[in-house]
Amino acid sequence: MFAYELQRIHTEELLRRAARERLLQEARAARREARRAARDAGKGPVNSPRDRFAPAA
Repeated sequence: MFAYELQRIHTEELLRRAARERLLQEARAARREARRAARDAGKGPVNSPRDRFAPAA
């Protein structure tokens, strides 16, 4: 009976750990997607190759 209880406790801990890892992965994916959306919402590159050099006199 004691071994059964230990196994049950261990199984529950593994399930909690797996749920926590899933939640972390979902949070990371959401954060990554938010950064990607923020980057894509911009107006493009800040400087273009034409703006890199001053015009010749």
